[in-house]
Amino acid sequence: MSPGFERDGIVFPVPAFAADEIAVRYAALQALEGARAGRLPPLLNFKPHLLVPWLWELIRDPRILDPVAELLGEDLLCWEASFFSKAPNDKAFVTWHQDATYWGLTENIGVTAWLAFTPSTRENGCMRVIPGSHRRALAHVETPDRNNMLPAREEVREAVDESRAVDVVLRPGEMSLHHPILIHGSAPNTSSERRLGLAIRYIGARVAQRGPERGTATLVRGKDHGHFDLEEAPEAEFHAQARARHGVLLRRWMKIVSAEAARHG
Repeated sequence: MSPGFERDGIVFPVPAFAADEIAVRYAALQALEGARAGRLPPLLNFKPHLLVPWLWELIRDPRILDPVAELLGEDLLCWEASFFSKAPNDKAFVTWHQDATYWGLTENIGVTAWLAFTPSTRENGCMRVIPGSHRRALAHVETPDRNNMLPAREEVREAVDESRAVDVVLRPGEMSLHHPILIHGSAPNTSSERRLGLAIRYIGARVAQRGPERGTATLVRGKDHGHFDLEEAPEAEFHAQARARHGVLLRRWMKIVSAEAARHG
């Protein structure tokens, strides 16, 4: 394991794609958004790799998986992925939180790969982290602010010493890798440019889903350990069969997250 990751709970910037390569993928995403009133609807932004073939390939790209495997080992699953987008002068923000709070996993053995499609800067609301805050899971509470981008609008109950915060500045094609219980968040976008990144949640295949609902995941490298129902590649972009499977998986995922939120009170 990387000494920096073990100490801080994050490593960045990690080069993944050349600027022209990520620009091609960004243009492809903009085409998908353009056909849907300018954005991916929230229901389609859940595991979009199960609906879009080039995203299925992206989450399996060795340039992402090689550094993830250095941290987690060769048997890897993608538990979830979604885009985080902030428009210019957007009020949207992310509260201080730990990713795995409502994941319902038996162990917090995972990494979030945050891949920048556009520049991610302090001005446009880049991710901010508290280095070294990944050593214990904290209680979370729900917040009422609708500008909070998190699905459950959760934030850590304890006060966060923001003087320790570090800005995760990334260029297009770079990524950060952070621990699933590292405290992190982000401020609103006060700039005139969009901030867009894909958060890919990888876990070690030995991890299982806790609770009565069996989880689903995508095997991206190595061997499956049998703890999840494995997800299928999309037949084509937003293919009817892929959409039908996706809807079932979304309902299962919502049950898991809702049960975990209730368990945490």
